[in-house]
Amino acid sequence: MDLLLDYTDTQISSAEITISGSKSESNRLLILQQWYQNLQLMNLSDSDDTNHLLDALNSDNELIDVGHAGTAMRFLTAYFSAKESRETILTGSERMQNRPIKILVDALRSLGTTIEYVDKDGYPPLRIKGKKLTKNKVSINGNVSSQYISALLLIAPSLENGLEIELLGEVTSRPYLEMTLTLLKKLRISITFKGNHIKVLPKKSIEDKTIVVESDWSSASYFYSLVALSEVGTTIELSSYRKESLQGDSCLVEIYKSFGVETTFQENAISLKKTTVILSPDSYRDEESLDLKGAPDIAQTIVVTCFGLGLACNLTGLHTLKIKETDRLVALDVELKKLGADISVTDKSLHLKSSSIIHKNCIIKTYNDHRMAMAFAPLALKVPITIEDADVVTKSYTKFWEDLEHCFNQNKSV
Repeated sequence: MDLLLDYTDTQISSAEITISGSKSESNRLLILQQWYQNLQLMNLSDSDDTNHLLDALNSDNELIDVGHAGTAMRFLTAYFSAKESRETILTGSERMQNRPIKILVDALRSLGTTIEYVDKDGYPPLRIKGKKLTKNKVSINGNVSSQYISALLLIAPSLENGLEIELLGEVTSRPYLEMTLTLLKKLRISITFKGNHIKVLPKKSIEDKTIVVESDWSSASYFYSLVALSEVGTTIELSSYRKESLQGDSCLVEIYKSFGVETTFQENAISLKKTTVILSPDSYRDEESLDLKGAPDIAQTIVVTCFGLGLACNLTGLHTLKIKETDRLVALDVELKKLGADISVTDKSLHLKSSSIIHKNCIIKTYNDHRMAMAFAPLALKVPITIEDADVVTKSYTKFWEDLEHCFNQNKSV
């Protein structure tokens, strides 16, 4: 479904929106729940990714297809490796079959599991023969995706001898690693993290526990962008959010102050308000420079916000974007140039020059990437745009278009 958006003559009303639970937290907790059945979870994500993971965990089939769900692929690779006497073929979409997983597979093989590549070496599909893993030491590169490390951590307490992980190199997306460790600690699993070594002790059972998943900060980013591109006084309230968040993308609070958006924390909610007019690059700074290695998923939102405000930006720490649902750096380069942006990308950075021109009526290709669709949507406040394959948003945010519509007094989508 292609969706034409035109909010150029529409004012945003004060709106209240409830966003479902964090996909990142939900997926980690669902794996832990397999080891501890008395763990109760509330406000789970309703995203396609989480539903793929749930379906896989509830299935007895040998063939498990996770579609585009990269987190599910990584977490399930480790999970099925630790399931004794379970043989699984784990596969996904065409794009998933071109997303590397060798680093995680090598780590699991070193622990004694049997994993074979069904087709191309280093990539899904995988044939996994689960077994009792007794080895408890592994080394893994940390500078590609923290999800590989988290996948190992999530099976660690279920292993007979626990697990010691040596991290090689700088850890990418460290906040997501910290999220995993914090969730383990909430279950009173013993963990030590010193230098580049993590040690997790085995734990067979936990006391009855209920965890309410915080709403997804990545999903909140699109409303930060919407408020930033709106008039002064525009206010949107989002729930359910906490000031002390486990999610790295909560850095939005500080980042978007530069774009005139103030965040007020209320009980179980946040209020976003546009307080400052960004008149021109001269009234701002020459360039917004951000290292997003701890929160790469908001890079698309930030660069589109900067473009919509006519600001320059320099974003670094983006090397993991090349192995996402699409090569996000290339996708941003192509689609923003359609709109008139002066942009350049490397394999790990993005550079946008200030510009006052935004081309109208462009068709934004989404490349099977939910974040491409949602990141570009707020530009409809500036010019009419068409989002190609708009349904792709269900991967992480099922009600996005409905919630976006709710922010306006009238809808000009076709």
